[in-house]
Amino acid sequence: MEDLPDGSGMRIVSLIASATEIVCALGLGDKLVGRSHECDFPPAVERLPVCTQPKFNVQAPSLGIDRQVKELLEQALSVYRVESEVLKALRPTHILTQTQCEVCAVSLKDVERAVGDLLNPAPQIVALQPNGLADVWEDMLRVASALEAAEQGRQLLAQLRSRMEAVAQTARALPQRPSVACIEWIDPLMASGNWMPELVEMAGGRNQFGLSGRHAPYLRWEDLVEADPDVILLLPCGFSIARTRRELTPLTRRAEWPRLRAVREGRVFLLDGNQYFNRPGPRLAESLEILAEILHPREFHFGHEGPGWQRL
Repeated sequence: MEDLPDGSGMRIVSLIASATEIVCALGLGDKLVGRSHECDFPPAVERLPVCTQPKFNVQAPSLGIDRQVKELLEQALSVYRVESEVLKALRPTHILTQTQCEVCAVSLKDVERAVGDLLNPAPQIVALQPNGLADVWEDMLRVASALEAAEQGRQLLAQLRSRMEAVAQTARALPQRPSVACIEWIDPLMASGNWMPELVEMAGGRNQFGLSGRHAPYLRWEDLVEADPDVILLLPCGFSIARTRRELTPLTRRAEWPRLRAVREGRVFLLDGNQYFNRPGPRLAESLEILAEILHPREFHFGHEGPGWQRL
């Protein structure tokens, strides 16, 4: 194991990528001593010891991942493994986890089970639950407070909300609001929920599927065809743009695909769901900018095309 930062004082282990980004945005990245297998931003965190591992094959196709996860959950098993001995060696004073989704990251019960009697004194466990955009902001403030950085948290939140409101204000004045279908999983088909409907509306679009503050719902192909949205956004949870491009066959092989309005008009886009939209942290500001420049390219130019989004 590598030498650990700061052998005394606050020692933070973040077991969810969004929380890692929050910690770093608060200026406390040097206090991180451990991370999850998914934490990769800012890049400097990749040197930290990894404290979690998935129990399924993450390289399987979309349908294969879905089946593996469902089998684990049906057996009342956790989807991820917490490395208890690594945690013990790291001696964290704070552990950041989440209760929002057992499929997306290590859950609170996983952490509590792993910590058990291993750590004395017991670390403070902060569990995030970002169901909607307001919850994301509240989580940021709770993390900041727990890490004795309440003022930094308020400043960070003010900056993010101001930046996003500037986009929303411009978008509200636009005469056209295209209908948008956000696809969060390809096989089986699922629409985006939680904070995504809010971001679509803020960016000047009309969200077609999924409800704000609610988990991503399954989506019938027939309903997508019937809605025939102006824009289709593909942002599978945990997938890069390149991975999403490789997973498109279950959609593109359908007979109705070429007849969809968004396909005919060249308004199907691949978005980096892993780095942006599926992480309820500071980069939701960039996520909103990506949506805005896709939906209204004449009005918004933030320079995210390429790494953040690509046209299919």
